[in-house]
Amino acid sequence: MNETEASNKTSWLQQLIQWREKHLTTRQFMVILSFMVGMFAALAALLLHSLISWIEQMLTSGFNFESYNWLYLVFPIVGVYLTSLFVKYVVKDDISHGITRILYAISRKKSRIKKHNCWSSVFASALTIGFGGSVGAEAPIVLTGSAIGSNLGQLFRLDGKMLMVLVGCGASAAIAGIFKAPIAGLVFTLEVLMIDLTMASLLPILIASVTATCFTYFFIGGDSLFTYVPDREWNLDGVPAMILLGVACGLVSLYFIRMMTACEGVFARLKDYRYARLLLGAAILSTLIFLFPSLYGEGYSSISVLINGSNEQEWNAVMGNSLFYGSDNLLILYIALVLLTKVFATSATNGAGGCGGTFAPSLFIGAFGGFLFSRLWNMYDIGPVVAEKNFTLLGMAGVMAGVMHAPLTGIFLIAELTGGYNLFIPLIIVSICAYLTIIIFEPHSIYGMRLAREGKLITHHTDHSVLTLMRLESVVDRHYESVDSEMTLGDLVHSFSRSKSVLLPVLDSDGQLLGEIDFTKIRHVVFRTELYHHFNVSQLMTQPPAVLGIDDNMLEVMKTFERTEAQQLPVCDMAHHLVGYVNRARMYAMYRRMVADLSTE
Repeated sequence: MNETEASNKTSWLQQLIQWREKHLTTRQFMVILSFMVGMFAALAALLLHSLISWIEQMLTSGFNFESYNWLYLVFPIVGVYLTSLFVKYVVKDDISHGITRILYAISRKKSRIKKHNCWSSVFASALTIGFGGSVGAEAPIVLTGSAIGSNLGQLFRLDGKMLMVLVGCGASAAIAGIFKAPIAGLVFTLEVLMIDLTMASLLPILIASVTATCFTYFFIGGDSLFTYVPDREWNLDGVPAMILLGVACGLVSLYFIRMMTACEGVFARLKDYRYARLLLGAAILSTLIFLFPSLYGEGYSSISVLINGSNEQEWNAVMGNSLFYGSDNLLILYIALVLLTKVFATSATNGAGGCGGTFAPSLFIGAFGGFLFSRLWNMYDIGPVVAEKNFTLLGMAGVMAGVMHAPLTGIFLIAELTGGYNLFIPLIIVSICAYLTIIIFEPHSIYGMRLAREGKLITHHTDHSVLTLMRLESVVDRHYESVDSEMTLGDLVHSFSRSKSVLLPVLDSDGQLLGEIDFTKIRHVVFRTELYHHFNVSQLMTQPPAVLGIDDNMLEVMKTFERTEAQQLPVCDMAHHLVGYVNRARMYAMYRRMVADLSTE
């Protein structure tokens, strides 16, 4: 684009922005943008799933269902390697942990997401999953939808609060478009992205969700992702089994989170050894998929087998393309092994350089866990007989509620996904029990735990959210009058006359903080001119009550001010060079403004 074209584009955009500001209120304009975000997010979701389906169909359509296939050892390696090349040479940026990146953008980047995220995750995850990567497409498409919302808002120069809502619109539209589940899209945004429910945010998010759902219905019809016909209605006799299933789902969620974290730690230690990570991850992934083909891709076809089956022969189809096929007595063992190894396959996919999320894996593990629980319950006559397909769905909701700390998302997603609203009460029971179990061990979701450890996670507590959104850099006063340690008292008095502060930092020749001069502590000598050449700064300086680091989070900063009762504190970088001073009154004034802004609809 030459300078003339760039100038014309800027002029046209400026005219559009001026017209909008003159004729439309911000709320009206948000309605228009939310519709656009819903439409674009739905199209992105359709494109991604079409690419995944096309690649998978092209690669596996000729496989013998009744025998193992050696190509399962090859395809995942090829897919991960192609993805790593795409990310390294085309994207040139880290696009892993999609939902975590959204949370980080909300808390630390004023909801600004990079432009390439509008398309990069779509093609990277299509390569990974289509070739067999054992991850989900939901997190990449949620990042894509959120990036679309963020960049549309940036294009029209909206403020951070409006950008946050548009990011939520993109996320909810992505979930709604993928699963045709508008309510699940809404509650996912509220629970996982932690965007508070106000009328200013509710209406745009709902519009985006419904728009995405309608577009998906228009392009691919109204069939649900999973066809579900209940075996029997639920009754009170099954409540004990549901409670125990919820507890089991909570423990499975804990296993998933802890094992995923441990595996990520192993691959993180190989960060500088790209090919070692690729070989290790690809070897684990290919071996597991060869042994358990149910781990190939998102695994929704295997979930469908468990939901639609009604007898041993139909359920045994889940072992197709594997060494286990035909051994009906090994079904329980196969289900258990797949349940335990899914987390390793998912970790290996992302660790080796693939692109995908944990949304689908949590549904997958929940389905296999729910089926395994119900089969064992019925086999050993622990209580009244339960319906395996019902418990498969309940397990999906339970593990999702545990892994994501999002019980409402689990409830509404499974209900909308299958049309199984007659299981609403059981879904609530299992999801709540799973959530209550997991929070005993893990206070944050798999998406938020990394940021929570660093104090960078937005929560539903307004005061904590404000402290997370505040940056120490924004309240640092970088204009200060410094003195050196050899300066005489007379020269020090002249420095105070030029300064607006009662504190003067004492710096060495490299700019490192040695101490500070507090005017209130040296008043007994300041006005005695006969002493001006008898004292120097090194004799009069004191150490500050505390020194803040430029990367400290605001919660710790607040606690430091409360502990020291100081009115001003110095801020230094990692090398102990002085950056500036933070004034307590100024900091609290900004805090109160942000609380008011965040609370205003």
